[in-house]
Amino acid sequence: MNRTSIVIILLCFLAAVAVVLWERRKARKTMEEIERILDVAMIGSFSETTFDESQLSALETKFAHYLSAAEASSRNVAQEKDKINSLIADISHQTKTPIANLLLYSELLMEEALPVSAKANVEALYKQSEKLRFLIDSLVKLSRLENGIISLATQQAALQPLLESVVEQYTAKASEKGLSLQLQDTDAFAVFDFKWTAEALANIVDNAIKYTERGTIRISAVSYEMFARIDISDTGSGIPETKQAKIFARFYRSKSVREQEGVGIGLYLSRQIISGEGGYIKVASVPGKGSAFSIFLPK
Repeated sequence: MNRTSIVIILLCFLAAVAVVLWERRKARKTMEEIERILDVAMIGSFSETTFDESQLSALETKFAHYLSAAEASSRNVAQEKDKINSLIADISHQTKTPIANLLLYSELLMEEALPVSAKANVEALYKQSEKLRFLIDSLVKLSRLENGIISLATQQAALQPLLESVVEQYTAKASEKGLSLQLQDTDAFAVFDFKWTAEALANIVDNAIKYTERGTIRISAVSYEMFARIDISDTGSGIPETKQAKIFARFYRSKSVREQEGVGIGLYLSRQIISGEGGYIKVASVPGKGSAFSIFLPK
């Protein structure tokens, strides 16, 4: 190979290296510009700066259109949430007084000397009014949770005070049915919202009382490395395996308990609350022997 050929090969190699370096520099500048675009977009001050026929200019234009559409969508979502919040507040306010009056007048009528048939009708009216109040209260809470109007304020805390508050709330109701409501002391901790978790547990305990005719309802808690588990077990009618996955659905009610109290929303609300806290609920049940609900909360 003569000297001229070697020089030509060397020049070609240097030209190729120059092209590669130039392409890398161009790519680096493009990436830096894209990074700049993303940075200013995140703080909400993005505006187009390049107005030519390049791909980067087209990218800026598309990005500007996307951000504009996203901002408009965000405003629409915020407006819809405001409308829903206002509607929920109106429903809650407008129904509270009529339902309270129905309950009051039903109680007054039950104190009167009424024929047996009339007394039974008044008691039925009172129970249905209670059910209506529970349904509206539950729907209001559920709607606010699902639409992000209410946020769960979780923090690490001991479970014992939470469980004691639920037991205190339902001891009298359990005693009225001749049931024993027992709490096993625990030193477990978890991350949860006290008020809303109490609501979730209360719905489960209320169901246990409702569908247990005799025996004991037990509440306990145990601590694991990542989760704390709360167990609520009863000696009630139990749930067939084919229906265990359905009981957490909104408004689900088994035909076998259709005449019982309840509107089929308590367990759904409980699951929404626990899921919102990063936890989950499981159920194990044997028909005729009882059910055990396990609530797992993060630590």
